[in-house]
Amino acid sequence: MGEELLVLGVLFLIAYVLGRLGKMIGLPAIPIYMLVGLLASPHFHLFPLSFKSEDVQLIAVVGLIFLLFSLGLEFDQDEFYGNLRALLISGGTRILINMAVGFGLGLWIGWGTREALIIAGMTATSSSAIVTKLLIEFNRLANRETPAVLGIMVLEDVFIAIYLAIVSVVIGGETTVWQIVMKLAISFTFLVAMFALARFGGKVVSRLVRTRDDELFTILFFALAVAFGGIGEILGVSDAIGAFLIGLVLGATRFRTRIEQFALPLRDVFAAFFFLNFGLALDPSTFGTVLIPVIVAVVVTLIINTLGGQLIAWINKLTPAEGFNASAMLQTRGEFVLILATLAAGAGLDPRLTPFAGLYVLVMAVIGPVLAANSERAGAVLFRKRRTKKPDEQRDAMSEENFALVEAATSGQEAVPFGETEVDTVEPEETPKIAEAADRLIEQAMSQSDEQTERKRDPEY
Repeated sequence: MGEELLVLGVLFLIAYVLGRLGKMIGLPAIPIYMLVGLLASPHFHLFPLSFKSEDVQLIAVVGLIFLLFSLGLEFDQDEFYGNLRALLISGGTRILINMAVGFGLGLWIGWGTREALIIAGMTATSSSAIVTKLLIEFNRLANRETPAVLGIMVLEDVFIAIYLAIVSVVIGGETTVWQIVMKLAISFTFLVAMFALARFGGKVVSRLVRTRDDELFTILFFALAVAFGGIGEILGVSDAIGAFLIGLVLGATRFRTRIEQFALPLRDVFAAFFFLNFGLALDPSTFGTVLIPVIVAVVVTLIINTLGGQLIAWINKLTPAEGFNASAMLQTRGEFVLILATLAAGAGLDPRLTPFAGLYVLVMAVIGPVLAANSERAGAVLFRKRRTKKPDEQRDAMSEENFALVEAATSGQEAVPFGETEVDTVEPEETPKIAEAADRLIEQAMSQSDEQTERKRDPEY
């Protein structure tokens, strides 16, 4: 496999160079990996290098698993359970609105009712893998809106598990209700069991995974992440959910920081394979037939999700700027769109769904990270609060107030132009009034100069 290894190495070197250039304009590495994969795709003949997706498919799956595994490690359970009701309302409402708009878009395109159902699923949820990478790459894990984003992602993944089970029956012609009920029961049992273990079994799991050997410790959590990804896939929940849940459990142990230390380089390397493989699966020659529907889908997705961010902010008691950050993070579309396209192709639905999914994901995978990278600055401009007075302006205001006090204290005195006042023009009976006003002014100025006003940073920015 010497030739394949050489081509793969050259592709990652190209990704490195383009990534360095992209950083200069604020473009993250995710769309760079995808574009390099698109250039090396067997369907793209203008680039001298070609690579097969099958050669890296298994490593790409491991990349997806570690992205979700890292997300589980970082998940804040206390924040999630403390805002569960708000997350259910905001996440559920967001999914329903996106699905309804996507279904209407599918009917407008006119490819068929079952195709419209597939498009509704494509527009309903974000890409867990890309959102996870963005949260980590932009250092947003500590932001106030991040728990809401993570909670919505979990709800979306649960929705996908249910949606895939239902849609596979609809497009496949299944009529047995018991098969659907059984699959859903198994999925929910697995989810509830893992969440309960993470919530109440942290000490027990800590004893089971305890070891001082760093090498064996790395092998242990690697094995658990991959194995639970397989378990999730077998149970019909998806490999991503299985990896997330075992990460959630291990994140509840006292070894969370140690696991993160070793998992970080593994996640970054394997994730690069995932996004490269994502681009390798695309065929740019078929994009022309779906260009108009994709443009409409992109515009609708951006508008609906931006408005949905303000709903998220309102429900979770966040600022409008933080809601804008959340909406920018959740704009991307990714792996679940391709899963739905694969199901549609296998069921014999309209073949235009495949290029539609590929182009839609590629465009959103570029626009989404760019919006996320600049969302904080854009939010500061869009939701700017009233400007506070500068210290010089405050001193001017104080001076005006002091002059007003003197004028009030010396009311009844006729103003004399500067330079024309003579000492003997002041009547003796007025001297105590002027002295009293001056004493009050001096006392007030001294008290104001002694006050130390603490300046607090606006939490919105």
